[in-house]
Amino acid sequence: MARLFGTDGVRGLANSDLTPELALSVAASAARVLAAHDRSHRPVAVVGRDPRASGEMLEAAVVAGLTSAGADVVRVGVLPTPAVAFLVGDLGADFGVMISASHNPMPDNGVKLFGEGGHKLPDSIEDAIEAQLSSEDKLVRPTGSQIGRVRDAEDALGRYVAHLVAATPHSLAGLKVVVDCANGAASWAAPEAYRQAGAEVVAIHAEPDGVNINEGCGSTHPETLQAAVVEHGADLGIAHDGDADRCLAVDGEGNLVDGDQIMAVLALDMAERGELTHTTLVATVMSNLGLHLAMKEHDITLRTAKVGDRYVLEELRAGGFALGGEQSGHVVLPAHATTGDGLLTALRLMSRAAATGKPVVELAAVMQRLPQVLVNVRVADKAAVSASQAVRDAVDAVTGELGEEGRVLLRPSGTEQLVRVMVEARAEATAQAAADRLAGVVATVA
Repeated sequence: MARLFGTDGVRGLANSDLTPELALSVAASAARVLAAHDRSHRPVAVVGRDPRASGEMLEAAVVAGLTSAGADVVRVGVLPTPAVAFLVGDLGADFGVMISASHNPMPDNGVKLFGEGGHKLPDSIEDAIEAQLSSEDKLVRPTGSQIGRVRDAEDALGRYVAHLVAATPHSLAGLKVVVDCANGAASWAAPEAYRQAGAEVVAIHAEPDGVNINEGCGSTHPETLQAAVVEHGADLGIAHDGDADRCLAVDGEGNLVDGDQIMAVLALDMAERGELTHTTLVATVMSNLGLHLAMKEHDITLRTAKVGDRYVLEELRAGGFALGGEQSGHVVLPAHATTGDGLLTALRLMSRAAATGKPVVELAAVMQRLPQVLVNVRVADKAAVSASQAVRDAVDAVTGELGEEGRVLLRPSGTEQLVRVMVEARAEATAQAAADRLAGVVATVA
């Protein structure tokens, strides 16, 4: 049987794969597992959602599941995923539930869980929740006064925005920013936070109607933001995804600034402030070679984790590091957040621009993005590719040819019979030729 939890909670087509019945059962099981360590008080769960239409239905199911298991619920309404994680700790709750499918299309939805303090759950706890699901029907449920109660946190947005502004080291006065809210969870929080931090804000795609989330906008479609930054003569633009746990940026000339470049800017800023613990940045194996070269030039160690923000988080926590993230714009600052927070990331980037007086195009130039070519090769047996001496020899040969100004990565897909061949080089033609050559070898093996 396939594992219910994916890389970021339980996700699927709402009311088909992810039914209200499943959401209710997952919530009830989570309440029993996450509250099992402490029987001295009734457990409390924070519940938030993004504005997609199915969120209303699934929120009702999640609240019913939690209260049926004896947990009290604090509903915080439509807020970014990192806001829910923050509020778990800020409100002293035992755990949290976010109903969102992040950057996925509107018909999808998901249930994300946070443990005590707002931390993502380890695999072992997710497995325990899955195991609990099979016994839910056999358990005696609380009755009478033992059933959980529900209340709304009227000050949830204000608490979160105040936290963000407090974590911004320099006033944004004088900056003009266009923010693309993806018609998602950032539609109220992002413009408010950026204004309170001092910026002049132009908000676009900030009118969610339940069905327009991520539709041709946000971090997966930054084209309209790029045009809007130029049109409004703004200093920069910020693009969020549907649940605002990540962001990309656009400089004043309309150029896209990705997560690797944002991390490079923040790493230098934090190193100057003495905040970059162990002078180390954590990225993933997919981060551009240009980030590696830039960090080496500035004597900053770059550690790599597997693809996925949960693996970046694990590396950050294990080493006590202060900054990590992904090329996609998931950036984690553990001193201020337990998970990726697109609003916090944007505020720190803008703070650097305001403090230095330098435009974002100049700040981002600290890192030169090298051409990166990705070729997906469909195979019959991923394991055979991993074990192949011919593939290893081909990788070694290309790596030797590229030297320090190139990089090769072969990565089996986690969900399909695919092997992803990624090559970086100073010239795109060189990277493309090397990737095609390696893809050919992989195809002949399996």
